[in-house]
Amino acid sequence: MPHILIVEDEAAIADTLIFALQSEGFTTTWLSLAEQALAEQQRNPADLLILDVGLPDISGFEACKRLRRFSDVPVIFLTARSEEIDRVVGLEIGADDYVVKPFSPREVAARVKAILKRMTPREGPAAPPSQGPFQVDSERVQIHYHGQLLSLTRHEFRLLQSLLAQPERVFSREQLLDGLGVAADAGYERSIDSHIKSLRAKLRQVSSAAEPIQTHRGLGYSYSPRHA
Repeated sequence: MPHILIVEDEAAIADTLIFALQSEGFTTTWLSLAEQALAEQQRNPADLLILDVGLPDISGFEACKRLRRFSDVPVIFLTARSEEIDRVVGLEIGADDYVVKPFSPREVAARVKAILKRMTPREGPAAPPSQGPFQVDSERVQIHYHGQLLSLTRHEFRLLQSLLAQPERVFSREQLLDGLGVAADAGYERSIDSHIKSLRAKLRQVSSAAEPIQTHRGLGYSYSPRHA
């Protein structure tokens, strides 16, 4: 039974989320401070965090940055702000979804279910253990490039794994978002560019002349073995 950690300082909002999530069969823990939540996640890891951005001690964005130092648990942000830049920042620091207040608790529960479902390994074509200079270890969530282990975030690993699985195929940003387990309607399409930029920087640290990730303007990105 998945366990959801709710980090929200408004009791009324937390109560509605607890009711909606428990009605769907989830167990819940509610905390009102980010520092408490970070400590709790280290002691008793939850399967997903619902994290308010405007908390009394530190912001949800800062809490997520600290969380990512020791955990890849999925995160849904709750916020009263709806600007696109906030949504992009939220994804770039490691969030999986972004819900703007006021919201439907049942919709949040549905998003929790969708994220956890995407987190479950899916059957289908996967990158082979060796793809040219890349070696993919799905069980350990690791990718080696020219024999060197890449230090990748969860999103970067899934993004590169998707590209390696089908060389020369041009993936749209929407398709790559789906591979990350992020809803395509969340407004995060442009943040794929930031993940690609970060990936390229890490690949160049290993092989400065190679350019395995190719850009197709107006279309998306592909993996090119010829340039790896």
